Amino acid sequence: MTSPSSSTGTAHGVAVSFQEMHRWYGPVHALDGLSIDIAPGEMIALLGPSGCGKTTALRALGGLDEVDAGRILVDGRDMTHVPANKRNMGIVFQAYSLFPNMTARDNVAYGLRLRGIGSAARRKTADEMLDLVGLGQQASRYPHQMSGGQQQRVALARALAIQPSVLLLDEPLSALDAKVRRQLREEIRRLQIMVGITTLFVTHDQEEALAMGDRVGVMSAGRLEQIAAPAELYDRPRTRFVAEFVGLTNRIDGTADGGVVRILGTVVPLLEGSAQSGQVKALVRPENVRLARAQDDGTARVAAVSFLGSLCRAQVTLPDDTLVVAQMSAAEASDLAPGTTVTVGVVPAPVFAVAD
Repeated sequence: MTSPSSSTGTAHGVAVSFQEMHRWYGPVHALDGLSIDIAPGEMIALLGPSGCGKTTALRALGGLDEVDAGRILVDGRDMTHVPANKRNMGIVFQAYSLFPNMTARDNVAYGLRLRGIGSAARRKTADEMLDLVGLGQQASRYPHQMSGGQQQRVALARALAIQPSVLLLDEPLSALDAKVRRQLREEIRRLQIMVGITTLFVTHDQEEALAMGDRVGVMSAGRLEQIAAPAELYDRPRTRFVAEFVGLTNRIDGTADGGVVRILGTVVPLLEGSAQSGQVKALVRPENVRLARAQDDGTARVAAVSFLGSLCRAQVTLPDDTLVVAQMSAAEASDLAPGTTVTVGVVPAPVFAVAD
């Protein structure tokens, strides 16, 4: 496989900066003071529910949408009002947007043709890009002769062929089935690291965002709630929205005081931003819930068990009828069944708590 950095001269990543960006659609404040600094070669995943502003941010960077206030800098240059065709952005959409009457090779070479690159050089670059995404043997096929995953690889190769300054990925995997989606996200991440291109990736899929991003930004109502490395975002959410939106979360009654909360008999540290006193709901991850089969009558009862390959999730009803979910290995769950009585505890890992 040929490296694009050596054969096609793909540039190293450039810095991107969103500075106090605002965008209104009538009364809707789609971007509300969005500021993000993206390091050269970094992949940022923007995550959030529909309408949170993540796609608006991507389109603004690509020149497909205007901002009403704020600035966009790319490699130190103000690109806020530069036309899309002058920004040198590679974009991959959810819909593959391939030309049905062109072969894979011609689709990949299309952007080069628009740039006046000669036919021999176009063919060479297109073939190298198709090799890069593992489709060198499919160059003469038309889109209808290829699977969805293959078509999206062609779209990725086309985006990279023009040697873009920044790669924009707008929910590129959401139209694929689960297995292909997992495979392709790993392939995209590998290629992004290999090429070293600065990338903005927009998704509503938490697993994708956490698996692919160097950092993940969580957005809500046009605002950036938190941006951090995946592990930090998951383990140390800074706002209620992030704590509740990212990952599965149990809401367990507790009493907070002095920077800690007592839940299910365990004293647990509180994360910054939590409610600090009185009756609270502690947001506890399923993997931090511990079950032990009771020797006699337990304090809780297993309601259901779901096996997820090597992992298992058990739904447990507490004496006050609160339903909590515990996650464990399948081996640990082998003696659990609906109706089993258990004791329930929590790992003393820091939690976010909200006022009851």
